[in-house]
Amino acid sequence: MTEDLAVRRGHALRAAVEQGLVGEAEPVAGLLDAAGIAQSATALHAAFATPGVAVTHTFAVKAAALVPVLGLLGECGIGAEVASPGELALARAAGIPAAMTVLDSPAKTVAELREALALGIAVNADNPQELARIDELVGVRGGAGTVSATVGLRVNPQVGGGSIDAMSTATATSKFGVALRDPGAEEWVLRAYAERPWLTRLHTHTGSQGVPLELMAAGVRAAYELAERINAEAGRQQVDVLDIGGGLPVDFGSDETSPSFADYARVLRAEVPGLFDGRYGIVTEFGRSLLAKNGSVLARVEYAKSAGGRAIAVTHAGAQIATRTVFVPDAWPLRVLALDAKGREKTGDPVVQDVAGPCCFAGDLVAQARPLPLLEPGDHVALLDTGAYYFSNHFAYNSLPRPGVYAYTVVPDGTVTFAPVRTPQSAQDLIAESGGGLPPLRRA
Repeated sequence: MTEDLAVRRGHALRAAVEQGLVGEAEPVAGLLDAAGIAQSATALHAAFATPGVAVTHTFAVKAAALVPVLGLLGECGIGAEVASPGELALARAAGIPAAMTVLDSPAKTVAELREALALGIAVNADNPQELARIDELVGVRGGAGTVSATVGLRVNPQVGGGSIDAMSTATATSKFGVALRDPGAEEWVLRAYAERPWLTRLHTHTGSQGVPLELMAAGVRAAYELAERINAEAGRQQVDVLDIGGGLPVDFGSDETSPSFADYARVLRAEVPGLFDGRYGIVTEFGRSLLAKNGSVLARVEYAKSAGGRAIAVTHAGAQIATRTVFVPDAWPLRVLALDAKGREKTGDPVVQDVAGPCCFAGDLVAQARPLPLLEPGDHVALLDTGAYYFSNHFAYNSLPRPGVYAYTVVPDGTVTFAPVRTPQSAQDLIAESGGGLPPLRRA
């Protein structure tokens, strides 16, 4: 599968140049491997498939907030995990059914909660205040009563962080969920469930880039053990679904998919065997691990220069599209392919050089002191493993437009067809977004 991915990518990079998706007019574009996305979805289903266990997989929309991508994942049996009204609107536009949608946001408004509950979307409450709002909305003030909506509670097992502090959601002071190890917190959770027979889900999300599988499993185990205690005190199977979140790390150093969904499922089966014994439904919320390997950024080299003896290739892919890589390069390094003017991989002795972007600040570098075949004006670079986040986290510095994104399909003879996923943002789009249609401000 890894070889197939690299072969398809090579065909697509050349075809994108040949077909003019990247050129003078549009010097940067995003490319997505449609077959690779489907293969990732298939691997996820296979990893968690267990006789007698209902498993619902959802995709973290923030990782690729693109309606056609959500639609493709929907066709592959993957729903949507949303964390804002905008993400919910995108999921609905993609045709994702309410039964396959989960709302997880730490700052849900009353209006958001009302809409989700009315639509039949599963809601994971983040904190006691939000749960009290839900009480009011469903008309069961004080908790008691019958509720048709699917509601859960997010807990933070406080099992520790990974190698990237900003991505770690299960630290002692994380902003997410009810902190289980804080004084009185677990007792409050048990009371909240006892008072609300309709509270039937429990949610935790420990994983993210930089978090090892064992730590992810420890978070799931903590949630499972809490569910067991809730159900024991209720004398029945009150919690019947465990939402274990997502956050499987991605290897940004090679084409390998490591760890895989199967690797994670094996760890979970060993560490939390009761999760798969049929008493609980399972919900997952993977994002980066479904899309990252299936995307590339292709950009033209505008100039090649040197400074202080260092070669510098000035390209059109920088902080506006690779924001995390530019600002936190040690945590988010990317592989860079050096391509010639026709989109073919360059050969030749490696030369230590910087790969710079178009933004007007000195730190706009996607790679520093990287040994690559010497890049020249008119060449191209490909930033690999960028299918997740890089197309939905645009940084609008210098009013640089959002690039077009295209899904590709490669047939056995190497012919490539592209389908638009997002059209390039035009100058008129930028002007409208920046208030161009509004009356000018006047001096008082």
